[in-house]
Amino acid sequence: MEKMTFETMQEMQRELQEKYKGRWAELSPEKARQQLLWMYGEMGEVGDIMKKKGNEEIMHNDEVRAHFIEEMCDVMMYFNDVLLCYDIKPEELEKIYLEKHRRNMGRW
Repeated sequence: MEKMTFETMQEMQRELQEKYKGRWAELSPEKARQQLLWMYGEMGEVGDIMKKKGNEEIMHNDEVRAHFIEEMCDVMMYFNDVLLCYDIKPEELEKIYLEKHRRNMGRW
């Protein structure tokens, strides 16, 4: 099985965009806000599972866990759409993420 990377995820999102070309609006900076709002909606669904099912169910009930992970994947899909809207490459994300991690490791 191939390792899942941001590059893989972005390619998968591009594939979806191509499949639904004409039905879905093209990803662009102008569409980023809409994709971000959809991501917030999906985050709310994640929060609902956490609130209604709780940690034990997420950790030990296979059905609840699968539903939770599916909703997290929806969040990641919209997150990647926002990256694509602004043409943010995986390499750019990795570089800044690593820099942020180093700064966070040096705090306090």
